[in-house]
Amino acid sequence: MLRDCADGLRMALGTLTAIPVPVSRVDRRVAGWAMAAAPLVGVLLAAVSGAVLAGALWAGVSPLLAAVAAVGAVALLTRGLHWDGLADVADGLGSGADADRALAVMKRSDIGPFGVITLVFVVLLQVAAVAALAEEGTGAAVAGLAAALVSGRLAITWACTRLVGAARPEGLGAFVSGTVPYPAAAAVTCVVLAVGLVEWTWCAAVAAGLVVAGGVLVWVCRRLGGITGDVLGALVESAAGAALVTAAAL
Repeated sequence: MLRDCADGLRMALGTLTAIPVPVSRVDRRVAGWAMAAAPLVGVLLAAVSGAVLAGALWAGVSPLLAAVAAVGAVALLTRGLHWDGLADVADGLGSGADADRALAVMKRSDIGPFGVITLVFVVLLQVAAVAALAEEGTGAAVAGLAAALVSGRLAITWACTRLVGAARPEGLGAFVSGTVPYPAAAAVTCVVLAVGLVEWTWCAAVAAGLVVAGGVLVWVCRRLGGITGDVLGALVESAAGAALVTAAAL
C-alpha cells in the first residue's frame, strides 16, 4: 500500500506538472492513488506561484503584472497542458459535431477559433481575478490562488471516480477513469475544505470551483460520453477560474 501511494504521488507529479519524476510502476491501481493525490499537486503549484506573486508585490510590481507572473508560473510548471486541454475541448464541443467527430477534432494538433477564444477568455479571467485579489493584499491573493489551484485538481479526483466513464477506449482518460473510490474522493474533499475552516471564503471558492467543474463535466459527458485527458485539463481550468472569481467577489 505504501509503495502504491509513493508511486501514485510520483505519477501525479509527472502527469500534472512539468517536473520529471521517475515512476517504477504505472497501472490503474497506481493511477487511482495519483488522481486522488492530485490536490497535493495543487498545493505544490500554489506554493511556487504564491511565492512568485508575493515576491513581485513585495518588489513593488503592480498587481496586474504580479498576477501575470503568478499565472505564468503555473503555466510554466504545467507546460500549459491544462490550457491546451481546455482549448481542445472548446474546439470539439464548439464544432457542433457528434461525439466521434468532436473527439477527432480534439485530437488535432492545431487550435481552432473556439479554442482560441475560450483560452484567451479564461486566461484573462484568471489574471484579472488574481490582480483584483492582489489589490486587497498579498495574503488574500495567495489564498485565492491556492484555493483555485487546489480545487482544479480536486475536480480531477472526482472526474476519475466510478461515476464517470471514458470517452475513448485508449488514452489518459481511459487509463484513469473509474480508478478513484468514492470514499477516497470524499476524504480528500473533506481535508481540502477543512483547511478553510478558519476562513469561510476558502470553502466558498473551492465549492464554486467544484460546482462549475461539475457542470462542465456533466455537459461534456452528455456530448462525448465520458472523459479524456483534454477533458481533465478543461475541468482544472474551469474550476480554477470559478474559484478565483468567487474569491475576488468575496
